[in-house]
Amino acid sequence: MVACAERLGVPRGSGMFRVALQAVAFLSEEKIAAKVDHVKKAFSWSDAEVVAALSMAPMLLKRSKDTLRRRFEFLVSEVGLEPGYIAHRPVMLYYSLEGRLKPRYYVLKFLKENGLLDCNWSFYTAVTRSDKYFMKKCICPHQEAAPHLAEDYAAACRGEMPSNFRFT
Repeated sequence: MVACAERLGVPRGSGMFRVALQAVAFLSEEKIAAKVDHVKKAFSWSDAEVVAALSMAPMLLKRSKDTLRRRFEFLVSEVGLEPGYIAHRPVMLYYSLEGRLKPRYYVLKFLKENGLLDCNWSFYTAVTRSDKYFMKKCICPHQEAAPHLAEDYAAACRGEMPSNFRFT
């Protein structure tokens, strides 16, 4: 297990080493190789990008191919992120598509389209911040201009994606 975790690019002394051990604990060498190969091909990542992604997020090996594919496709096709960008920020693939990625994307999109986003938030910043922080910085400041934003965001987090976030 130790050698396998190290082959993923996670050095023994790093804080991520325990996580890497958990990720490989019940997987055979063949399954790990198959997962790595699948991620490399499906996401068009280079060997270096695969190593970078797995060294930062080794639990990707535990996610199903379908779950990873759906999240990756959303990040590339909807959000417009490059595969290499995602490889260096793989934690985005951990978050729920319906409960976090989509709702926050639609809030940012709404705010940008309506000239309400006063800071230059990246999508990565938006999804990695806590819900409390996201609400405080992205939703609460716009209660007057977009009174339904909090309600629409909450509905989106429940999987009830509004067709459009509303102004009035």
